[in-house]
Amino acid sequence: MNTSNPNLHILLFPFLAHGHIIPTIDMAKLFATRGVKSTIVTTPLNASLISKAIEKSKRHHHKVIQIQTIEFPCEEAGLPKGCENMDSVPSQDLFLAFFHATSLLRKPFEELLLEQHPHCVIADAFYSWATDSASKFGIPRIVFHGTCFFSLCASDCMGLYEPHKNVSSDSDSFLVPRLPGEIKMTRKDVPAFITNKENSTEFVKLLEDAKEAQARSYGVVVNSFYELENVYADFYKNEFGRKAWPIGPVSLCNKDTGEKANRAKETTIDEFECLKWLDTKKPNSVVYVSFGSLISMPDSQLREIALSLETSGQHFIWLVKKNEKDGAEWLPEGFEKIMEGKGLIIRGWAPQILILEHQAVGAFVTHCGWNSTLEAVAAGVPMITWPIVAEQFFNEKLVTEVLEIGVPVEAVKGVRLEGECVGCDALEKALKRVMIGEEAEEMRNKVKVLAQLAKQAVEENGSSYLAFNALIQELVSLSLSR
Repeated sequence: MNTSNPNLHILLFPFLAHGHIIPTIDMAKLFATRGVKSTIVTTPLNASLISKAIEKSKRHHHKVIQIQTIEFPCEEAGLPKGCENMDSVPSQDLFLAFFHATSLLRKPFEELLLEQHPHCVIADAFYSWATDSASKFGIPRIVFHGTCFFSLCASDCMGLYEPHKNVSSDSDSFLVPRLPGEIKMTRKDVPAFITNKENSTEFVKLLEDAKEAQARSYGVVVNSFYELENVYADFYKNEFGRKAWPIGPVSLCNKDTGEKANRAKETTIDEFECLKWLDTKKPNSVVYVSFGSLISMPDSQLREIALSLETSGQHFIWLVKKNEKDGAEWLPEGFEKIMEGKGLIIRGWAPQILILEHQAVGAFVTHCGWNSTLEAVAAGVPMITWPIVAEQFFNEKLVTEVLEIGVPVEAVKGVRLEGECVGCDALEKALKRVMIGEEAEEMRNKVKVLAQLAKQAVEENGSSYLAFNALIQELVSLSLSR
């Protein structure tokens, strides 16, 4: 169905990191299927990657998805030249400088708003200033978080009631007040931006500004589907009184192999080579390991992961960041030769959706970034959870305790990148729980049901399909009243 909305124009402004850009591209594709003109705002170096990702959609839909670029102030923010994407920041010490650089995008963004005057701005939550910028021109601003309802609710409840202050140690558990499901956490499970709020760091202030701007925005789009977390979708809208539209999984708009493989970043392995390797494996026999595009593990931790993969006896695909060392220092001696045929190490970027959808893949070791988590749900793959930063700890609770489609690596609790190393035994134990036995079969059955519900949600008259149509019709009504 192509709902024609020839006069509606949406400006999409993703945060400059692949985990935020990718779902934004998918949203633009969804708008195109409804006959809505959309423009993605980005920087020159990101534009070429986005252009390749939307090339097929341009041919398939009569409305062209446009790209508008604004210059990124690397030098002014003290960043290396060409550092226009969070994934390319050479050191975590420069992350704050990168966020500062994004705040300097306000002026050129407002110039673009004056020139384009769209009917709506969908801007990433990190751009707290976007609400005021859009308001200046009488344009509604919708927030995109890139996470789920459960995490939004948990974060807000933690921020409002601060239950972590009522326990005496980091390991003492507490209930998250008012959050449905009687969710228990410890201070070790809670993101640092909540527990260290009193320190009032620059990053904490940025998040507080983003929350305040969200409260004044028109609403929120969420890359999730109602059947996955209906209790929390209702709680978010009713308890906090916010407009919110669950429109996901947006990744399911990609139908053919090319679209699924090329999603705003070039893969470092040919997708057909990867699938051919998986074709040689039995159903549910392969573990896929990936910690996303931002996380760099220390050598000692990579070595423990390698040992756990070897001793668990499971076949695996392991995605390692390209800038990690070539393996000489962090891989056990002779590891790749021993694992030849049994394991595949990909350095760089992998066609993740294609891997997860393959029948040979039986589990996913994940950092619980929301894109990865939802892609696993949509593919029907149970998870082994290893959260590292931010809302990933909340996402883990949704996966392991609410949905019961994964198990945690228990030793990870409280361990951050700077912390002690998680031993190989902890991951090996979790691997066996998800891959072997009755518990594994139960998780697999549950996530297969959710995968089917995800597909139904985005089909015509599904919950996400109808929510997306409702969003468009509301924006049309707003545009007519302006």
